[in-house]
Amino acid sequence: MDAGGPLLQVLVVEDDPGDVALVESAFAEHSVRSVLHHAADGGEALAFLHRDDPYRDVPRPDLILLDLNMPRVDGRQALVMIKTDERFMAIPTIVFTTSSSDVDVRSSYHARANAYVTKPINLDDYDRVIVQIRNFFGHTVTLPRRASDDLTT
Repeated sequence: MDAGGPLLQVLVVEDDPGDVALVESAFAEHSVRSVLHHAADGGEALAFLHRDDPYRDVPRPDLILLDLNMPRVDGRQALVMIKTDERFMAIPTIVFTTSSSDVDVRSSYHARANAYVTKPINLDDYDRVIVQIRNFFGHTVTLPRRASDDLTT
């Protein structure tokens, strides 16, 4: 994907508004054309993917950034539901969380996370990591084609 290419649709599943703002800032550079969508917990993310109200007309995401520690439906539960549903399992899902627990790392990969990234504490490092993710998925990898946004196929 280049600056003139298709939009990278990113679903950010994060309950901390400050972290959402940092991700938005890092994606704001237009070397990768992108649209960020936000869900405050795993339940909202699943509603987004299933296109339940109020998400009836949203596009299928090309990438999911998923925090683990959230209220209601946490990232661990959401990851399992995403990666066991044939309609969503091909969407690259990056666990992006403060936890560096070996248990969380192992269980996330066991649940088929595509990557596990521990959020840096330093703001410059945080921005650098998000830019690397953005550039990798926006320029380097080949993502599954969205022939349509029909999630029923």
